Amino acid sequence: MNEREEKLFNDRLEDLVKGVRRDWTARFTFFLDERQQALAKRFLQYSGFHDFMFYGGFEQAGRKLLGLFPEYMEPTGSDFPLQAVTLRYRSVDKPRHQDILGSLMGLNIKRELIGDILIGDEYAVIFLLEPAHSLVLSELQKIGRVGVRCESGAPAELPKPYSLKPISGTVSSLRLDCLVAFFTNLSREKASQLIRSGQVSLNFFEVDEISHPVAEGDIFSIRGYGRFVLSNVGGLSQKGRLHLLGHQYM
Repeated sequence: MNEREEKLFNDRLEDLVKGVRRDWTARFTFFLDERQQALAKRFLQYSGFHDFMFYGGFEQAGRKLLGLFPEYMEPTGSDFPLQAVTLRYRSVDKPRHQDILGSLMGLNIKRELIGDILIGDEYAVIFLLEPAHSLVLSELQKIGRVGVRCESGAPAELPKPYSLKPISGTVSSLRLDCLVAFFTNLSREKASQLIRSGQVSLNFFEVDEISHPVAEGDIFSIRGYGRFVLSNVGGLSQKGRLHLLGHQYM
């Protein structure tokens, strides 16, 4: 998102905030990716608006709606205008994420109407806004060449959105270049090159300062290597290095 797009995004948020304060009714965005959620949170904190909630249909959702609420409301997930669709298929025909997304886009459904897509062995669950929900139920019959059966709603057990691969080791300090080297198994010099060339985001914001401090719970996106989280910072080794536990999103 460039500077102009970020301004338009903030302007839309400001309009929603004004609408909530004027009419005392809830307002909702389209589905936001994690970068947009971080931008929205920063804007709302700056503007002093505190009655908001992100929700994407389940706790670990990546793409979420932002709900803005009047002070009298205590929002829950059921207040959000999203729906789920379950796709049934044979386990041997298990589709890929890009196959399902491509089929949805082929129905002229905009990406902002589509939330997370969770894929299991015999069924997938898609979170959608109207009118995408109704369109998928009435029109989606195939993913590629594979026939699917669409049902409104989601089963009690959702497919896992991702798995976490543990990474453990030690670093000399909690600097960004040290952590990028830790996660990628590169030298600090090569890690610094990635940072300076704009290939690294920390908590969904690009950072180009190699000495930028990091903390437990921070999320790292490293282009070409994936996404990681610093899960735990332990004590010092005998050589004075910090023990770390991180995870890679798989």
